[in-house]
Amino acid sequence: MVMLAIPIHAALVTNIFQAQQCAICYASTVRVGVKSLSREMDMASEFTYDRWMEEQGIPIHRGYFVEDLRTVEVSPWSQRGCNAAFIQLAGMQGVVESRVQEIPPGGTLPAFKSSIDEICYVLMGQGSTTVWSSKNEKRHSFEWSPRSMFLLPRNTWHQLSNMQGENTVRLLHYNYAPMAMSAIGNPDFFFNNDYEESLPISDDLFGDATSIVQEHIAEGEAGRTLWQGNFFPDMGVWDKLMHRPGRGSLNRSVYMMTPGTELTMHMSVFGAGTYKKGHRHGPGRVIVIPGGEGYSIMWADENAERVVIPWHEASMFVPPDRWFHQHFNVGDVPGRYLALHPPQQFVGMGESVEDLANDQIEYTAEEGWIREKFENELAKRGHKTAMPDEAYKDPHYTWDYQTVVDS
Repeated sequence: MVMLAIPIHAALVTNIFQAQQCAICYASTVRVGVKSLSREMDMASEFTYDRWMEEQGIPIHRGYFVEDLRTVEVSPWSQRGCNAAFIQLAGMQGVVESRVQEIPPGGTLPAFKSSIDEICYVLMGQGSTTVWSSKNEKRHSFEWSPRSMFLLPRNTWHQLSNMQGENTVRLLHYNYAPMAMSAIGNPDFFFNNDYEESLPISDDLFGDATSIVQEHIAEGEAGRTLWQGNFFPDMGVWDKLMHRPGRGSLNRSVYMMTPGTELTMHMSVFGAGTYKKGHRHGPGRVIVIPGGEGYSIMWADENAERVVIPWHEASMFVPPDRWFHQHFNVGDVPGRYLALHPPQQFVGMGESVEDLANDQIEYTAEEGWIREKFENELAKRGHKTAMPDEAYKDPHYTWDYQTVVDS
């Protein structure tokens, strides 16, 4: 126990006993105060969102990754009238929320409105969504199937239905609720708020995405095409891709945004028997797999333990803030990973690697065991590497995109 030395003026006490009583009372008060302050600090270290999440009474899956979102445990969520679970992985770090929700065969979930934009990705099943606002009579309805991705706009009503009578639907939901609740610490503000926004009366609100050519110049590239829309029908076969040679492995990508929100996404496609360069960025970037087989490696720094994440369709992981990570395709078809981005208020949140010397590891600079492990994993499956030897020797090696084969 730490004792406090408290000077007591003689005029304040008449005898030693009174002085001892005074000192003891003061010390006791300080100790209680320290305990109270410590408890308040512990509570302050919790995010408002975390407390709300714990109160929902449904499973919370933690760790570095989920190998298959289609099979994780869910339980009834009374607030939303469905089975659900939160996916709270290490790299989310108070920035974003992800959760799995189910729709029973032939079922329709209760109508719901949130003040937070939300991306939905279809893990399994076929269904439909209707979106509307009481400020106009127009209702927007569209159908979806596995690997579709769509927006649930903020401050509007939506209702989700399962169009199949035998199979359960599973959806992955993604939003920035943790940041929003840190700004306004009352969950009712977001989920029980009467405010509504008008929706466009156009019939193509959830129609085909449109392209915008950006002037942004990335490393070794002459700009990029950004696709904007509220509905993307199947990320497993999306073929409107651009070359990204700066990332290696005959990498091709698509960048997407939902108009009127700060949510963006990108998907990378890279060839069988190849792998991408290690890189890092900020937190909150949820990665879900639309197709392919492989693994990713994540690590905090050169002295840290390496975390190996196996993946296939419906796997999910989130690289923690400023952790290096690297993606490997050990299957016999091109691998795909879809990254859902939070609003980019934080340094290092962007996909572009601005500081190549510190934030990307070239093949010529990577540790030798990276290549060795990759080739061993391929051999286990009867495959051979498609990585050219020259890529490990020449940091300016040029990939031949004429050899790209889709399947």
